[in-house]
Amino acid sequence: MEKSITVVGGDLRIVKLVEMLDKDGYEVYTYGLENADELLCLEGVAMCPTLEEAVSHSKVVIGPIPLSSDKKRVSTPFGRNFVELEDFIEVLKGKYLIAGNIGIKEELDANQIQCTDLLKREEFSVLNTIATAEGTIQIAMEETQRTVHGTNTLVMGFGRIGKVLAKMLDGIGAKVYCEARKDEDISWIKAYGYNPIHLNDLSENLGKFDIIINTIPFQLLDSEKLDLVKKEAVIIDLASNPGGVDRKAAREKNLKVIWALSLPAKVAPLTSAEFIKETLYHVLREI
Repeated sequence: MEKSITVVGGDLRIVKLVEMLDKDGYEVYTYGLENADELLCLEGVAMCPTLEEAVSHSKVVIGPIPLSSDKKRVSTPFGRNFVELEDFIEVLKGKYLIAGNIGIKEELDANQIQCTDLLKREEFSVLNTIATAEGTIQIAMEETQRTVHGTNTLVMGFGRIGKVLAKMLDGIGAKVYCEARKDEDISWIKAYGYNPIHLNDLSENLGKFDIIINTIPFQLLDSEKLDLVKKEAVIIDLASNPGGVDRKAAREKNLKVIWALSLPAKVAPLTSAEFIKETLYHVLREI
Protein backbone atom coordinates (compact mmCIF):
# COMPACT_ATOMS: atom_id res chain seq x y z
CA MET A 1 0.00 0.00 0.00
CA GLU A 2 1.29 3.46 -0.92
CA LYS A 3 2.29 5.33 2.22
CA SER A 4 1.94 8.89 0.96
CA ILE A 5 -1.31 10.81 1.05
CA THR A 6 -2.46 14.38 0.46
CA VAL A 7 -4.88 16.29 2.69
CA VAL A 8 -6.46 19.55 1.54
CA GLY A 9 -8.48 21.68 3.97
CA GLY A 10 -10.81 20.47 6.69
CA ASP A 11 -11.82 21.19 10.27
CA LEU A 12 -10.43 19.88 13.56
CA ARG A 13 -11.50 16.32 12.66
CA ILE A 14 -9.16 16.41 9.67
CA VAL A 15 -6.34 17.91 11.75
CA LYS A 16 -6.67 14.98 14.18
CA LEU A 17 -6.81 12.59 11.22
CA VAL A 18 -3.49 13.95 9.89
CA GLU A 19 -1.91 13.32 13.30
CA MET A 20 -3.17 9.72 13.20
CA LEU A 21 -1.93 9.17 9.64
CA ASP A 22 1.50 10.47 10.65
CA LYS A 23 1.54 8.08 13.63
CA ASP A 24 0.63 5.21 11.30
CA GLY A 25 3.68 5.92 9.16
CA TYR A 26 2.19 7.89 6.29
CA GLU A 27 3.95 10.76 4.58
CA VAL A 28 1.24 13.41 4.64
CA TYR A 29 1.33 16.39 2.29
CA THR A 30 -1.08 19.15 3.26
CA TYR A 31 -2.50 22.39 1.94
CA GLY A 32 -5.10 24.56 3.64
CA LEU A 33 -4.04 23.49 7.15
CA GLU A 34 -1.30 26.08 7.70
CA ASN A 35 -2.86 27.44 10.91
CA ALA A 36 -3.11 24.04 12.57
CA ASP A 37 -0.21 24.55 14.99
CA GLU A 38 -0.25 20.97 16.27
CA LEU A 39 0.85 19.73 12.84
CA LEU A 40 3.94 21.94 12.57
CA CYS A 41 6.17 19.72 14.71
CA LEU A 42 5.27 16.41 13.03
CA GLU A 43 8.17 15.08 10.95
CA GLY A 44 5.95 13.12 8.57
CA VAL A 45 3.69 16.07 7.75
CA ALA A 46 4.66 18.56 5.05
CA MET A 47 2.96 21.96 4.75
CA CYS A 48 3.16 22.58 1.03
CA PRO A 49 3.35 26.16 -0.30
CA THR A 50 0.93 25.51 -3.15
CA LEU A 51 -2.10 23.34 -3.81
CA GLU A 52 -0.45 21.91 -6.92
CA GLU A 53 2.61 20.74 -5.00
CA ALA A 54 0.55 19.10 -2.26
CA VAL A 55 -1.57 17.14 -4.72
CA SER A 56 1.40 16.13 -6.89
CA HIS A 57 2.87 13.88 -4.17
CA SER A 58 0.00 11.39 -3.85
CA LYS A 59 -2.55 9.43 -5.82
CA VAL A 60 -5.17 9.88 -3.09
CA VAL A 61 -6.41 13.28 -1.91
CA ILE A 62 -8.47 13.68 1.27
CA GLY A 63 -10.79 16.67 1.42
CA PRO A 64 -13.00 18.20 4.12
CA ILE A 65 -16.39 17.14 5.48
CA PRO A 66 -18.27 18.87 3.91
CA LEU A 67 -16.07 19.52 0.90
CA SER A 68 -17.55 23.01 0.56
CA SER A 69 -19.97 25.01 2.67
CA ASP A 70 -20.76 27.59 -0.02
CA LYS A 71 -20.40 25.52 -3.24
CA LYS A 72 -17.67 27.90 -4.37
CA ARG A 73 -14.61 27.14 -2.25
CA VAL A 74 -13.11 24.15 -0.49
CA SER A 75 -13.69 24.36 3.27
CA THR A 76 -10.36 25.50 4.76
CA PRO A 77 -10.97 26.88 8.29
CA PHE A 78 -7.30 26.24 9.17
CA GLY A 79 -5.96 27.62 5.89
CA ARG A 80 -4.36 30.94 5.02
CA ASN A 81 -5.65 31.06 1.45
CA PHE A 82 -8.93 30.29 -0.27
CA VAL A 83 -9.14 27.25 -2.54
CA GLU A 84 -11.66 27.70 -5.34
CA LEU A 85 -13.53 24.52 -6.27
CA GLU A 86 -12.76 25.13 -9.92
CA ASP A 87 -9.01 25.18 -9.20
CA PHE A 88 -9.33 22.13 -6.95
CA ILE A 89 -11.02 20.12 -9.68
CA GLU A 90 -8.27 21.09 -12.13
CA VAL A 91 -5.44 19.73 -9.95
CA LEU A 92 -7.37 16.54 -9.10
CA LYS A 93 -7.16 15.12 -12.61
CA GLY A 94 -5.69 11.61 -12.38
CA LYS A 95 -6.19 11.51 -8.58
CA TYR A 96 -8.73 9.82 -6.29
CA LEU A 97 -10.71 12.14 -4.00
CA ILE A 98 -12.07 11.07 -0.61
CA ALA A 99 -14.21 13.70 1.16
CA GLY A 100 -17.65 14.25 2.64
CA ASN A 101 -20.81 15.72 1.11
CA ILE A 102 -18.86 16.23 -2.11
CA GLY A 103 -21.65 17.94 -4.06
CA ILE A 104 -19.66 18.29 -7.33
CA LYS A 105 -19.96 14.71 -8.57
CA GLU A 106 -21.00 15.78 -12.08
CA GLU A 107 -17.98 18.04 -12.46
CA LEU A 108 -15.67 15.30 -11.19
CA ASP A 109 -17.21 12.75 -13.57
CA ALA A 110 -16.79 15.19 -16.46
CA ASN A 111 -13.07 15.37 -15.66
CA GLN A 112 -12.83 11.58 -15.08
CA ILE A 113 -11.93 12.05 -11.42
CA GLN A 114 -12.91 9.14 -9.19
CA CYS A 115 -14.17 9.84 -5.70
CA THR A 116 -15.72 8.40 -2.54
CA ASP A 117 -18.16 10.41 -0.45
CA LEU A 118 -17.58 9.41 3.18
CA LEU A 119 -21.09 10.47 4.16
CA LYS A 120 -22.48 7.87 1.76
CA ARG A 121 -20.47 5.08 3.36
CA GLU A 122 -22.75 3.17 5.72
CA GLU A 123 -20.04 2.34 8.26
CA PHE A 124 -19.05 5.99 8.63
CA SER A 125 -22.63 7.28 8.71
CA VAL A 126 -23.58 4.85 11.46
CA LEU A 127 -20.55 5.64 13.64
CA ASN A 128 -20.98 9.38 13.04
CA THR A 129 -24.47 9.29 14.54
CA ILE A 130 -22.97 8.56 17.97
CA ALA A 131 -21.26 11.95 18.23
CA THR A 132 -24.29 13.67 16.69
CA ALA A 133 -26.61 12.11 19.26
CA GLU A 134 -24.35 12.95 22.21
CA GLY A 135 -23.95 16.52 21.00
CA THR A 136 -27.70 16.89 20.60
CA ILE A 137 -28.34 15.73 24.15
CA GLN A 138 -25.65 18.14 25.39
CA ILE A 139 -27.50 21.00 23.67
CA ALA A 140 -30.81 19.84 25.15
CA MET A 141 -29.31 19.82 28.65
CA GLU A 142 -27.82 23.29 28.22
CA GLU A 143 -30.86 24.94 26.63
CA THR A 144 -33.65 23.64 28.86
CA GLN A 145 -34.40 24.73 32.40
CA ARG A 146 -35.25 21.20 33.48
CA THR A 147 -33.57 17.81 33.38
CA VAL A 148 -33.93 15.83 30.17
CA HIS A 149 -35.00 12.99 32.45
CA GLY A 150 -38.79 13.08 32.64
CA THR A 151 -39.32 15.39 29.66
CA ASN A 152 -41.65 14.60 26.79
CA THR A 153 -39.13 14.49 23.96
CA LEU A 154 -39.98 14.08 20.29
CA VAL A 155 -37.51 12.70 17.76
CA MET A 156 -38.69 13.48 14.25
CA GLY A 157 -37.47 10.85 11.80
CA PHE A 158 -36.42 7.29 12.59
CA GLY A 159 -33.33 6.92 10.44
CA ARG A 160 -29.79 6.33 11.70
CA ILE A 161 -29.64 9.43 13.89
CA GLY A 162 -33.21 9.02 15.11
CA LYS A 163 -32.59 5.45 16.25
CA VAL A 164 -29.40 6.26 18.18
CA LEU A 165 -30.88 9.43 19.68
CA ALA A 166 -34.02 7.64 20.87
CA LYS A 167 -31.91 4.95 22.56
CA MET A 168 -29.72 7.49 24.38
CA LEU A 169 -32.66 9.66 25.43
CA ASP A 170 -34.53 6.63 26.71
CA GLY A 171 -31.41 5.63 28.66
CA ILE A 172 -31.38 8.90 30.62
CA GLY A 173 -35.07 8.73 31.45
CA ALA A 174 -36.78 10.92 28.85
CA LYS A 175 -40.26 9.98 27.72
CA VAL A 176 -39.34 9.31 24.10
CA TYR A 177 -41.76 9.81 21.22
CA CYS A 178 -40.65 9.05 17.67
CA GLU A 179 -42.30 10.40 14.53
CA ALA A 180 -42.23 8.47 11.27
CA ARG A 181 -44.28 8.24 8.08
CA LYS A 182 -43.65 4.59 7.18
CA ASP A 183 -45.75 1.93 8.84
CA GLU A 184 -42.70 -0.34 9.15
CA ASP A 185 -40.87 2.37 11.13
CA ILE A 186 -43.90 2.81 13.38
CA SER A 187 -43.74 -0.92 14.08
CA TRP A 188 -40.04 -0.73 14.95
CA ILE A 189 -40.67 2.24 17.24
CA LYS A 190 -43.24 0.16 19.09
CA ALA A 191 -40.86 -2.82 19.21
CA TYR A 192 -38.15 -0.69 20.85
CA GLY A 193 -40.63 0.50 23.47
CA TYR A 194 -40.87 4.14 22.41
CA ASN A 195 -44.09 6.05 21.76
CA PRO A 196 -44.90 6.15 18.02
CA ILE A 197 -46.42 9.14 16.25
CA HIS A 198 -47.36 8.82 12.60
CA LEU A 199 -46.64 11.87 10.46
CA ASN A 200 -50.37 12.23 9.82
CA ASP A 201 -50.93 12.62 13.58
CA LEU A 202 -48.06 15.05 14.22
CA SER A 203 -50.11 18.25 14.50
CA GLU A 204 -52.43 16.99 17.20
CA ASN A 205 -49.46 15.90 19.35
CA LEU A 206 -46.98 18.76 18.99
CA GLY A 207 -48.28 20.69 21.97
CA LYS A 208 -47.17 18.09 24.53
CA PHE A 209 -43.41 18.22 23.95
CA ASP A 210 -40.72 19.92 26.01
CA ILE A 211 -37.96 19.06 23.53
CA ILE A 212 -38.36 18.54 19.78
CA ILE A 213 -35.43 17.17 17.76
CA ASN A 214 -35.73 17.13 13.99
CA THR A 215 -33.56 14.87 11.80
CA ILE A 216 -35.60 15.16 8.58
CA PRO A 217 -34.09 17.28 5.74
CA PHE A 218 -37.49 18.67 4.80
CA GLN A 219 -39.36 21.58 6.35
CA LEU A 220 -42.07 19.80 8.32
CA LEU A 221 -42.16 22.38 11.12
CA ASP A 222 -43.66 25.24 9.14
CA SER A 223 -45.36 28.32 10.54
CA GLU A 224 -48.69 26.54 10.96
CA LYS A 225 -47.20 23.66 12.93
CA LEU A 226 -45.01 25.98 15.02
CA ASP A 227 -48.22 27.61 16.30
CA LEU A 228 -48.93 24.30 18.05
CA VAL A 229 -45.58 24.10 19.87
CA LYS A 230 -45.32 25.10 23.55
CA LYS A 231 -43.69 28.52 23.99
CA GLU A 232 -41.14 27.14 26.46
CA ALA A 233 -40.20 24.17 24.26
CA VAL A 234 -36.71 23.80 22.80
CA ILE A 235 -36.42 22.80 19.13
CA ILE A 236 -33.13 21.32 17.92
CA ASP A 237 -32.81 21.00 14.15
CA LEU A 238 -30.15 18.57 12.91
CA ALA A 239 -31.21 18.68 9.25
CA SER A 240 -28.75 19.99 6.68
CA ASN A 241 -29.42 23.19 4.73
CA PRO A 242 -32.13 24.50 4.41
CA GLY A 243 -33.14 22.61 7.58
CA GLY A 244 -36.45 21.21 8.75
CA VAL A 245 -37.77 24.25 10.68
CA ASP A 246 -39.11 27.56 9.41
CA ARG A 247 -36.60 29.59 11.43
CA LYS A 248 -38.02 32.97 10.41
CA ALA A 249 -41.48 31.97 11.64
CA ALA A 250 -39.97 30.54 14.81
CA ARG A 251 -38.24 33.87 15.56
CA GLU A 252 -41.48 35.75 15.00
CA LYS A 253 -43.23 33.40 17.44
CA ASN A 254 -40.38 33.77 19.96
CA LEU A 255 -39.64 30.04 19.90
CA LYS A 256 -36.19 28.73 20.79
CA VAL A 257 -34.65 26.94 17.79
CA ILE A 258 -31.07 25.67 17.68
CA TRP A 259 -29.86 24.72 14.21
CA ALA A 260 -27.10 22.29 15.11
CA LEU A 261 -24.95 21.37 12.11
CA SER A 262 -21.69 19.37 12.02
CA LEU A 263 -21.96 18.33 15.66
CA PRO A 264 -19.30 15.58 15.43
CA ALA A 265 -16.67 18.19 14.56
CA LYS A 266 -17.73 20.39 17.48
CA VAL A 267 -18.30 17.91 20.30
CA ALA A 268 -16.01 14.97 19.52
CA PRO A 269 -13.37 15.78 16.88
CA LEU A 270 -10.95 13.09 18.11
CA THR A 271 -13.50 10.28 18.06
CA SER A 272 -14.85 11.54 14.74
CA ALA A 273 -11.32 11.45 13.31
CA GLU A 274 -11.02 7.83 14.42
CA PHE A 275 -14.24 7.05 12.52
CA ILE A 276 -12.90 8.85 9.44
CA LYS A 277 -9.62 6.92 9.60
CA GLU A 278 -11.38 3.58 9.95
CA THR A 279 -13.55 4.29 6.91
CA LEU A 280 -10.62 5.77 4.97
CA TYR A 281 -8.62 2.57 5.40
CA HIS A 282 -11.58 0.54 4.15
CA VAL A 283 -11.71 2.73 1.02
CA LEU A 284 -7.95 2.52 0.47
CA ARG A 285 -8.10 -1.28 0.56
CA GLU A 286 -10.90 -1.21 -2.01
CA ILE A 287 -9.13 1.08 -4.48
